[in-house]
Amino acid sequence: MFFMLIAVYACIELRELYPKGSDPRELLKTWHFMLGLSVFVLVWVRIIAKRISRAPDKQISIAAWQHWLAKSVHFLLYVFMICMPLAGWLILSGEGKNIPFFGLSLPALIQENKDLANSIEEIHETAGGIAYFVIALHICAGLFHHYIKGDNTLVSILPKFISKLLNHTDMKK
Repeated sequence: MFFMLIAVYACIELRELYPKGSDPRELLKTWHFMLGLSVFVLVWVRIIAKRISRAPDKQISIAAWQHWLAKSVHFLLYVFMICMPLAGWLILSGEGKNIPFFGLSLPALIQENKDLANSIEEIHETAGGIAYFVIALHICAGLFHHYIKGDNTLVSILPKFISKLLNHTDMKK
């Protein structure tokens, strides 16, 4: 999900390098939307997997406020991963535009309404800016736990090949 979110944000930020209406800009916007919808699909897979599987044990003891903050940040990340793609879909629907998804054309969620689309777009952009902060906070917390606290919080959530690399690097110190 981390790499998907990087790709979503990269597409929308890199579009600024190209003039409005240019093919590269439009392509980046299309990829931003399709990858955003991919996040929407994958977050549901993630939620289901989280419900049916047991989370890895963490060697961690944290203060109540840190536990509350961690739960809040996780909750916000899930809200973003669900609501941001839906907002994008609503924006394109309200603008009366095609809604591409890897060769498919998805149905509009609402009738064409450019004023509503503009309002949703403002919320989408503002929420996207807030998400930068929340994602950065989440990353910093993971790095803090790994490098300062020395617990296995970060390693327990990473793919096995990355966690082995981190453990191997730590052993060399």
